[in-house]
Amino acid sequence: MSKQKGCPENHQLVQTLKKTVSMFVGILPILAGVLLLTGLLLEYFPVESAAGWFGNNDILDALTGTVFGSVAAGHPLTGYVLGGELLANGISLVAVTALLVSWVTVGSVQFPAEALMLGRRFALYRNLLCFGFSILIAILTTATLQLLG
Repeated sequence: MSKQKGCPENHQLVQTLKKTVSMFVGILPILAGVLLLTGLLLEYFPVESAAGWFGNNDILDALTGTVFGSVAAGHPLTGYVLGGELLANGISLVAVTALLVSWVTVGSVQFPAEALMLGRRFALYRNLLCFGFSILIAILTTATLQLLG
């Protein structure tokens, strides 16, 4: 005969759910701050005057685009709309490509939440690698397009 007082799996599930809810509640203030800061940055990003921030040097344009994309991180769909507006206002393709790649991969605004969830060291390395690769991808993409046509 087996003595089964309580199912240990159910107890473990309840403990895991409690821990998950507790973590989520602890992260809510950080997530709210990230969303508010991102909204403010997007609201005050002057698309029309951005043309003055970029020159004719592909490397500097890629760096500038990456910096702006890193700070104004957001949803890819809104990034494409912003990228189209920037291209329409005369911003170079390398700058817009760098901005879009860093927009969705580098998360300086989301860094506190990411560091809390995944660890500060991992978040820092991931963001630095994505920053560097955003510049490289933008330059290689535009160079490839120039070679092809």
